Amino acid sequence: MIILGIDPAIRCTGYGVIDIRTPDEMYILDCGVISNKPGVPHSECLRRLSGGIRELIAAFNPDCASIEDAFFGKNIKTSMILSMARGAIIAALAEAGVPVYPYAPRKAKRSTVGTGTASKTQVGAMMAVRFGISVAEIPDDATDALALALCHGQVAITAGMECLLPPPV
Repeated sequence: MIILGIDPAIRCTGYGVIDIRTPDEMYILDCGVISNKPGVPHSECLRRLSGGIRELIAAFNPDCASIEDAFFGKNIKTSMILSMARGAIIAALAEAGVPVYPYAPRKAKRSTVGTGTASKTQVGAMMAVRFGISVAEIPDDATDALALALCHGQVAITAGMECLLPPPV
């Protein structure tokens, strides 16, 4: 099963693509970021985000995607901008027929690291160990995306655990 994990942001969206075959056999196919420079209008950022997701879909043909769930922050404007980024990403996935599963950041971190309050550094270190690569090969903004993909994959490939999957968005 090929899973595209996405940690959305308007300026630097992290992604991770994993191939998970069994709970013990999994590989990172790619990880990185879709970046937008400061000062670029939000409309252009959203266009670039959806275009980047379309490129990832074309390159890896994922079976599904996992994305950081929406959350409510103290700054409403920031929450709205993040929601626009999520919307552009989800729309690109929906156009391609890729089901999208949302996970809270704390849940993804807890399922992959053991604590929901893990830092990006801790998540990156665990992903490096889990996938047998150097932590230097994982951009900071891609760490949570890999954790989201792995979180979904651990449940999705385990027989009898389908009932624990969140409903797709």
